[in-house]
Amino acid sequence: MDKLKLTLSLAFVAHILSAQSQSSGSGLLFYSIIGLCAILVVWAMLSLASNLMKIEANKYGIKSDNNNMSVFPGLRDFFKPRKPTYINGGSFHLLTKGHDIKLAGSADISLIEQTPVARFGIKPTDFHGMSPIPKVELEVGNDVKAGDVLFYDKKRPEIKYCSPVSGELVDVKRGEKRSIAEVVILADKEMKYKSVNVPNIDTSDRNTLIHFMAENGLWPMINERPFDVVPELDTIPVNIFISTFDTAPLAPDNNLIVKDNEAAFQTGLNVLGKLTSGKVHLGLDARGNSAPSSAFTDALGVEKHWFAGAHPAGNVGIHIHHVAPIKGLDKVWTLTVQEVITIGMMFLTGQYHAERVVALTGAELKTPKYVKTFQGANLGDLLAGNIMGDNVRIVSGDVLSGKQDTMDGFLSFRADQVTVLTEGDDFELFGWLLPLAPRPSLSGTIPSYGGKDYHFEANTNTHGEKRAFVVSGQYEEVLPMDIYPQHLMKAIITGNIEKMEGLGITELTEEDVALCEFACTSKNPLQSLLRQGLDTLKEQL
Repeated sequence: MDKLKLTLSLAFVAHILSAQSQSSGSGLLFYSIIGLCAILVVWAMLSLASNLMKIEANKYGIKSDNNNMSVFPGLRDFFKPRKPTYINGGSFHLLTKGHDIKLAGSADISLIEQTPVARFGIKPTDFHGMSPIPKVELEVGNDVKAGDVLFYDKKRPEIKYCSPVSGELVDVKRGEKRSIAEVVILADKEMKYKSVNVPNIDTSDRNTLIHFMAENGLWPMINERPFDVVPELDTIPVNIFISTFDTAPLAPDNNLIVKDNEAAFQTGLNVLGKLTSGKVHLGLDARGNSAPSSAFTDALGVEKHWFAGAHPAGNVGIHIHHVAPIKGLDKVWTLTVQEVITIGMMFLTGQYHAERVVALTGAELKTPKYVKTFQGANLGDLLAGNIMGDNVRIVSGDVLSGKQDTMDGFLSFRADQVTVLTEGDDFELFGWLLPLAPRPSLSGTIPSYGGKDYHFEANTNTHGEKRAFVVSGQYEEVLPMDIYPQHLMKAIITGNIEKMEGLGITELTEEDVALCEFACTSKNPLQSLLRQGLDTLKEQL
């Protein structure tokens, strides 16, 4: 409409100029302006055609090599962002939306300790869709080796969940209605591993690899989108995505994690390449001045994609959206670097190695550091003697999408970070009127306190209660996806399943909207709302 108005205005001006001009050149001026108007009309028609082409391409998941489905190249094709010099091959994506929350208490990369942990626990509640009471294979008091089966879902008995350590099964903790909350093992000082015969990756077919992984505890390493569930054995993903960097607050450095595990990581990639009908995609960090680990940059059998920008640039969901969005009934698998290493170690050694490098972070720690432990480590053992205050909150994961826990709790199945920060259960007098205390915020009304490199000692205070849910545009400013999250959340609240699907709910998981929740003026629990919507949609399929 604006282009039509411009064209008519130019034609009107040309008519006036023609009428007023008595010189011999008036005709030339008139026809020149008419020609310009014709060019603008053609340009408007081509722009409309380009937009329609993009809509249809997006509908069927078609993308070109340079993500441009226009009739003619756009301005971005002529003024592409400068990418780091160390990038050699692979696509480059510069994300302009997002926000980095800079908190005090990052783990010292030079400080890696082997922390003694006595108890380890695997929690069935970490897996969406599992029966509340899975079948526990062992009894309290039984000895167990690392890799022995602990339990399985009665609905899918072929998928086994294995012990990360050897020792004695000392407790099966129950929750509501006799549900199983935790299976706890008292670990040996020296690990004993169950050994198995490993199929040859190159000569074995897909079904052989799948059943081997399911029988030996590797299958739960895979997360399937949408819905974030352990996939069915007969599912063939259209793609597999692995993010090699994390941009969440105080997140661990995967370059450190993959060190000395390069061979296992590549072997894990080789296995995953046999399981998909599409490709294995690696999301690589293009934010720094130097290239990430060679284990990532020189990985074979994968497609590499470089991402630069603020958080959530490291989220695997962002990578999926910009490389190969989830469409229709597509299934996409995602894994973390440490899960790929565990898969690779099994195929290299015939043993279930669930070692984890965990970042202990937060301003309330005496010494933030990296520790070497195993999956499901007890939080009290990990943090023993390292907490300064009494009134603190322990988070298994990062502050945005992690889970609140206690010293008696256990590290979540996929977590590689523990964050300890001050509990925000106090009230700040006139805090809404005089925001004098330093706090991370997206609002320009909060002073920066030392500039962009200042690191905040934040607490958990939300500085207000739930309010009216109004359209503010805040979510769109921090989510680098072609999605309208505020409208999506309202569709979830109203139970409009068709609208939820149309607004792209299948492309999101909790960590993708965690920053939106942080920015939310209305104080809405967006992550729990999203999970509610995903569960509702899953029930309809």
